[in-house]
Parts: sequence; structure tokens; C-alpha cells
Amino acid sequence: MPLATETGRVVRVVDGDTYDVLAGGITHRVRLLGVDAPERNQPFGKQAADSVARLLRPAQPVLLTRYGVDLYGRVLGAVRMPVAGRPALALDSLLVVRGWAWAWDPKHKVAGRAAQQASAAEKRRGLWKCGVVGVLTPQQWRRFNYKNKRRYGVGCTW
Repeated sequence: MPLATETGRVVRVVDGDTYDVLAGGITHRVRLLGVDAPERNQPFGKQAADSVARLLRPAQPVLLTRYGVDLYGRVLGAVRMPVAGRPALALDSLLVVRGWAWAWDPKHKVAGRAAQQASAAEKRRGLWKCGVVGVLTPQQWRRFNYKNKRRYGVGCTW
């Protein structure tokens, strides 16, 4: 259940699924629900973050819906981009469709989320550019030590 929805703007893109959002005079560190994007030091991490930064221009308003706080003190939330005359675009779905994040919907609450990811992989968008074999999730990446990150951190050529 949402705690609050308010208008704000993204002042910093930390990585593909974490942002600093200024809303109500307070800067919130927001962890986007529904997706898991590559870490910045992971293959395609920088491209995922850059794609979000291009979408969220500094003055562009966003709608932030807060759902709680995680163990690291980040706001767990949803970010939507208002579009004139149409429903606001959900950033989590947009990242999955463009291939810059994995769908994370363990309770299957979002209809079509797995299909969005499958379509992006099939069309080789974003992190699926070189296919699905050898693509490491952020959870797998975080478990690697330095030596393994150096070995597997190359990814396919961009």
C-alpha cells in the first residue's frame, strides 16, 4: 500500500534503479520497485544509468509514489513520468521494455512484466544485446569477488 504520491524531480541518477528525487523540499534516495538494473560497475551498468539520465531531464517533473524504506534507508517507490494528455509512463516498465533492467515481480502483481522482459531479450535490447547466455543478474554480480568481477566484467562489445 502506497504511503504517499507527490510530484518531484530527479536530481541525480545513482544507477539504473536508484535515484535522488527532490520532492516536497526533501531529497529522497529512491530504490525503484519492480526492477533490478545492473550495478554501475557491472557490464551495461553505465549504459543503463545513462539511459535513465537521458529520460529524466533535470527540470522534468516526475510522480514519486513511496511504499516504504529498505534496510539501507532508501525509499522504496515507483517513479512515473507525466505525459501530456496520456497516462504517466512507469519508469520500471520502460526500463524492462528497453532492456536496461530485469523484471522483479516475485508475487506476479504486474501483468505482463515477464513478457516485457522476454520481448526485450528476444529483440536483443539493452543488456540482452549479446543474447541471454552469460548475462549475470545484479544479485549474482554482487556475490563475486574482485577477481571474478575482473574476469566476467567485460560483457560483450558495445
